[in-house]
Amino acid sequence: MVEILKSTCHCGAVELALTVPDGLKNPRRCNCSICSRKGAVVASVKLENLEVVKGREFLTEYSFNTHTAKHYFCKVCGIYTHHRRRSDPSAYGVNIACIDGVLIEDYLDVECSDGRNAHPSDI
Repeated sequence: MVEILKSTCHCGAVELALTVPDGLKNPRRCNCSICSRKGAVVASVKLENLEVVKGREFLTEYSFNTHTAKHYFCKVCGIYTHHRRRSDPSAYGVNIACIDGVLIEDYLDVECSDGRNAHPSDI
């Protein structure tokens, strides 16, 4: 069953619609330089399955190093909502804590991948 999830930043200025044909897939953490600092649990959605419903003008982009990954934050409240993945540029990583109805405490035991020493794009 295809499900459409609503995802918002803290202040509500940014709203995303996430089409998830098989639910939230591949929840993970990463220990790379940016992920370890933001501490988010992310799940993947294909590029065509993420729509900015409102607040595109409130999104700001940050990229570094190879500039392949594009990290998006709300300019108003500073919340990281999603990023274009470096290891899979055909997908976004979405901050599952921004999704309505998701309890972050249900994802405390998510495995942390080693993006610091063994990023899939570097192997």
